[in-house]
Amino acid sequence: MTLPTPAVRDQALALASPELPAYLYDLGALRAHAARVRAALPEQVELYYAAKANPEPEILAALEPRVDGYEVASGGELAHVAAAVPGRPLAFGGPGKTPDEVTAALELGVERFHVESEHELRVLAELARRVAPRRRVAVLPRVNLPVPDGSLAGSALAMGGRPAPFGMDPARAEPMLRALADGTYPQLEPRGVHAHLASGLDAAGLLAVARSVVGWATGLGVPITEVNVGGGMGVDYAAPQRRFDWAAYGEGLARIAGEHPGLTLRIEPGRALTAYCGWYATEVLDVKRSHGEEFAVLRGGTHHLRTPATKGHDQPCSVLPVEGWPHPWPRPAAGGGRVTLVGQLCTPKDVLARRVPLPELRAGDRVVFSLAGAYAWNISHHDFLMHPRPGFHFLNRETQEAAPATRNPVGVTRTA
Repeated sequence: MTLPTPAVRDQALALASPELPAYLYDLGALRAHAARVRAALPEQVELYYAAKANPEPEILAALEPRVDGYEVASGGELAHVAAAVPGRPLAFGGPGKTPDEVTAALELGVERFHVESEHELRVLAELARRVAPRRRVAVLPRVNLPVPDGSLAGSALAMGGRPAPFGMDPARAEPMLRALADGTYPQLEPRGVHAHLASGLDAAGLLAVARSVVGWATGLGVPITEVNVGGGMGVDYAAPQRRFDWAAYGEGLARIAGEHPGLTLRIEPGRALTAYCGWYATEVLDVKRSHGEEFAVLRGGTHHLRTPATKGHDQPCSVLPVEGWPHPWPRPAAGGGRVTLVGQLCTPKDVLARRVPLPELRAGDRVVFSLAGAYAWNISHHDFLMHPRPGFHFLNRETQEAAPATRNPVGVTRTA
């Protein structure tokens, strides 16, 4: 059970039933969390936000004063982020960049490219010669490094340290770095190395990975000024009160940076920045018993909030009781102590949380799922069964309007 912030609780209870489900984002909570993260990091560490975690324009704007830039991983993200936070530094990563995407990034003046292969490097060099002949384009080859045994054991998702489509083997990346350094590609400026190897690690695990990456990069004998050690800070959906130890991580990065004066370290958190600022609010449509177990059917489901289905976890939630019951017949209510929360889809996989201890849950009550600020709406299969889309509400904006900014299924509505 996790409680919403007061602003989220009030909004979840104020919405009429037809306005549910809704995503509620507490931008004040996001700003405060991002400020704490920034304060924990040493000056030698740059903080880029991985926009794939949650690209809502209001989220991007709230983070703007607290991050050094944004990492994008497609042409669509590139255009979207450049419009939402114009003029901010961008890093273009991700495998499978098309020539059109690379061209668009060059035309937008993208700060640096994370290059995934020799072929991609050659494409970038040729397009840079044509599109941006008056400047050198900053490049960080992405390397799939082996790491110390056990370093990735606690990861929720490993992208490196083993066969993967991401980045290059060190044996192939090393000659690329040397070619960049000796002027083989005069259009390109070698900056250093990028290595995002895993997600879902704790501070000690990520520091071990960072030390391995920096040690490899600085041991090549090639001049470098930057090492990007990626993101991957763990978010624990089973124990949401357990947070990533940013203080320990910052102290560890400071030690690594102190051993390499003049080297800039860069991190790219996504989920760990925004997950805690978002809630998915809905209501109970029905409560029923089947073969000895109780189920609550909710408005919405995993077509809106796919995270529990993709990660195989139970989404943390809390219940906001609603006392009014508009019907003359008895109100369906749980009686067995534990209830499985499901959505409206015609599939048994539409499960948001299993056997949650909710002995007093009733039809008409509100349920608010926390940790919904990242990889939630934007990774969901929105159109399956063609249910209505959720509303979007952005609370505690810095301008403190009388009403929150909202987005409804038809378009965007601004209130002042």
